[in-house]
Amino acid sequence: MSGEGASPRLVLVGGGARSGKSRFALARAAALGARRLFVATAERSDDEMRDRIARHRAERGERADVFDTLEEPIALPETLAADTAHDVVLVDCLTIWMSNLLVGGAQAEEVQARVEDLLAVLARRRSHVVIVSNEVGLGLVPETPLGRLFRDLAAQAHQRIAAVADELYLAAMGVVLRLRPGPVDEMKA
Repeated sequence: MSGEGASPRLVLVGGGARSGKSRFALARAAALGARRLFVATAERSDDEMRDRIARHRAERGERADVFDTLEEPIALPETLAADTAHDVVLVDCLTIWMSNLLVGGAQAEEVQARVEDLLAVLARRRSHVVIVSNEVGLGLVPETPLGRLFRDLAAQAHQRIAAVADELYLAAMGVVLRLRPGPVDEMKA
């Protein structure tokens, strides 16, 4: 499943927290191109997040297949549209980006419009794009209206992006299942 020289692929990797999705996405992105960009959507909101971001950066930097890293919590579609220097862009993660929008005060319609902006950019992509996202709809119903709104918006975004993705993977319990292209197959996390 290498990808260098192939037409630009859209890869969506979803799963729960600590499911192996990011590790798999890094390996998949590494197979798709030599010039790699990692777009991190997490914000350095507290000490724990700063430590987590530093740990993730160190993990990526220690690999032989190093990624350039760009931290962009809000302007994801614009960042993808502007990049011309990379063969593959890995976005980690879609749901954190959407959460940033909501916490920043965006209304549901604005978040949906931003997802449409992202889809428009993906439709005219020049490089491979690998998107990591958290599947948040498999657990308990969130207690708060904001939590339920986030879950619903994430599910809608996942469905919209999955509908146009060339490759679709689901990670659970350290195992990654390839859903598209079929047939379903187990991959290494």
